[in-house]
Amino acid sequence: MVGMKPKDMMPSAAVKFFGAGTAACIADLVTFPLDTAKVRLQIQGESQKAEGVGAMKYRGVLGTITTMVRTEGARSLYNGLVAGLQRQMSFASVRIGLYDSMKQFYTRGAGIVTRLMAGCTTGAMAVAFAQPTDVVKVRFQAQVRLADGERRYNGTMDAYKTIARDEGVRGLWKGCMPNITRNAIVNCAELVTYDMIKELILKYDLMTDNMPCHFTAAFSAGFCTTVVASPVDVIKTRFMNSGNGQYSSALNCAITMLRNEGPTAFYKGFMPSFLRLGSWNIVMFVTYEQIKKGLSRAHVCKNILIK
Repeated sequence: MVGMKPKDMMPSAAVKFFGAGTAACIADLVTFPLDTAKVRLQIQGESQKAEGVGAMKYRGVLGTITTMVRTEGARSLYNGLVAGLQRQMSFASVRIGLYDSMKQFYTRGAGIVTRLMAGCTTGAMAVAFAQPTDVVKVRFQAQVRLADGERRYNGTMDAYKTIARDEGVRGLWKGCMPNITRNAIVNCAELVTYDMIKELILKYDLMTDNMPCHFTAAFSAGFCTTVVASPVDVIKTRFMNSGNGQYSSALNCAITMLRNEGPTAFYKGFMPSFLRLGSWNIVMFVTYEQIKKGLSRAHVCKNILIK
C-alpha cells in the first residue's frame, strides 16, 4: 500500500460522481452567505428602478451581509440552502464527477480542445438535471422579508409548487439557455483551468499531488472563472428572478440592463462572486481530491482483505 502509485488507485466513475456531489455540498455550506450576497447585489439595479432611487441599500460584500443580518436576521443568509444542496447533489455530480469520463469519451486525449469539449458537455448535461433547483435557490436568495413577515414562498416544496402553478412547468426552467451558456463557460474555465494548472504543477515538480497543489490550482480556477462568467451570471440571476413578462428573453434582459444601467451592470456583485467562487473552488476541489483518495484507498484495502 505505501509504495502504491496514484495511478494504481484511480477512482472509479461512481466514486468521482458521489465525491463531486458531496464535496460541492460541503463547499456550499461554507460559502452560501457569499452567494446570497452576490445575488442581492446582482438584482439591486432592477429593485432600485422599481422602487425609486432611495431603494439602493446594499454596498459591497460586507455591507450586504451586515444589512441582511440587521434587517432580516442571520438566517436570511442561508435562504434557499435546501434547494442549493439539492442543486449541488444533482448538478456538481454530473458536471464535475463525469468530467474525466467525458474526456476519455472524446478521442481519449488530454489536449485543450478535448478538455473544453468535456467541460461544455458536462456543464450542459448538469443544467438539464438541476435547472428547477437553481431557479428555486435564486428566488429564495432574492426574496426580502417584508415588514409584516410575509414571504414570497413558505418553503422549498411550496416554491416548486407555486412556480409551477403560477408560471407553468416552464417557469421551473426559466433562464435555462443563459444557464446552459453560463455553465458551459464556468465548466470550461473552472475545470479546464484547474486540470491544466494542476498538471503543470506536477509536471515541473513545483509541488506534489497534495493540498497545497490543490489549493493553488483551485484558487486560480476560481479567479479565471469569475472574470469570464460574471456577465452571463448576472443575466442568468436577473432573468431567473424576474416576474412573468418582465423580460421577453435572456437577450432582452441583457439589452435592458445595458440600456438602463450601463456596461458595469454586467459585473455587479463581482467581488462576492470572486470571494464565493474562489473559496468555493478551494473547499470543493480540496475536499473532492481527499474524498477520491480516501474512497480509492478504502476500495484497494477491501480488495486486499478479500484476497
